[in-house]
Amino acid sequence: MMINTGISSFDAVANFFLLILISYPILGSFCWLIGMICYQFLYAHRITNYKKIDKSVQPFVTIMIPTHNEEIMIEDTINYLMNDLNYSNYEVLVTDDGSTDGTLDILKRLMLKYDNLKVVRIEKNQGKAHAFNVGVAFTKGEFILSNDADSIPEPDAIWKYMNYFNTSEGQNIAAVTANMDVQNRDTIICKSQTVEFSSIVGIIKRSQVGVFGNMYAYSGANTMYRRDALIDVGLFRQDRATEDISIAWDHQISGWSTIFAPNIIFYMNVPDNLRSLYHQRKRWAKGGTEVWLSNFWKIILHPIKRTRQIAFLVDQTFSITWSFFYFISLISFIASLIGFIFTGDLKQVIFLFAMSFVFITFEMLAGILQLGAALIVDERGKKFKYLMFMPFYSLIYWQVNAFSVVTTFIPAIKTIRGHGQGTWESPKRNKKV
Repeated sequence: MMINTGISSFDAVANFFLLILISYPILGSFCWLIGMICYQFLYAHRITNYKKIDKSVQPFVTIMIPTHNEEIMIEDTINYLMNDLNYSNYEVLVTDDGSTDGTLDILKRLMLKYDNLKVVRIEKNQGKAHAFNVGVAFTKGEFILSNDADSIPEPDAIWKYMNYFNTSEGQNIAAVTANMDVQNRDTIICKSQTVEFSSIVGIIKRSQVGVFGNMYAYSGANTMYRRDALIDVGLFRQDRATEDISIAWDHQISGWSTIFAPNIIFYMNVPDNLRSLYHQRKRWAKGGTEVWLSNFWKIILHPIKRTRQIAFLVDQTFSITWSFFYFISLISFIASLIGFIFTGDLKQVIFLFAMSFVFITFEMLAGILQLGAALIVDERGKKFKYLMFMPFYSLIYWQVNAFSVVTTFIPAIKTIRGHGQGTWESPKRNKKV
């Protein structure tokens, strides 16, 4: 597939960008792999031995749980946070954002059990960002750990977080985000997300920090924020689909540093069916596009001042463009295939499948290389057994992610134009984990 308009200079530039688009997933895999190597050499050694903090000098931490209709998960999560953390100087603050199930009744009962549990009730569902912003006014801690109702940090997480803020460079750190792991691994979809968090999330965050010293997305389910840094950027944007991506960019633009801590693990529940997965990815895709639209001109018009952000912007631009390219190419492939079948042109049918096979093979090889390296680095190879789920991840998740970007692009534009809202709908829970 080549572009040929007869204008040589235009055709050369157009075909170059077409080649980049076609090979973007492959090039991306190698770029993230190189970035991860940079991280291992430049950053991984900085904090390898975490030091426990004596109770007498522990900074006070607020663990905040913005929640909406989480009656199945909330009690187990709070009981864990109250009884299993190796830290003493903290409180748990739940901001209940208009729950209509039994969440509030559970919280009232738990408040009688735990003295350091506080609950703020918001009568109308206005979204996670709004609930978090309201909660900041009621926090006592200089540091705020965001914690989703279906997520739990490892027992040593809080004092490990503090090791980053307590360093000589720590005064400019806005947030430290932990390494995600999957808690519910009972289905193929869940196991595939274990692959994703190691290959896509873990390696990309390492690469961003390793090459640029910052990252453009926090893990909203479990990130330790400096309270002053939240206030400095005006707290979370309440009309955005993903408050964690948005505020990460706001912190970068404002000159704050951000840290990825791969040795701090938290465990989260992930979607266990395609419908829930698509709903989640639509929100992620919309949030990413919103951030791209919000910051595009800020970076383009000040390239010298925003040097580090240019690379993030270029990557996001190619990611969004590739999603549309892939979607259009898929429609074109299906239409051509149907046309050739009806006309009996079997040579063209074979040619289409052969070209698709070559392309998918190269992408699979690049993906396996990226994933294999990531699984070796992540938790010292403990999750390497999940490499077998890589083909399923590639076949399903690439389609879902690309389709999500395309279908949420117009809603993202509407949000930037002032017609967005941050209300949320908690996923349906089938059982306790």
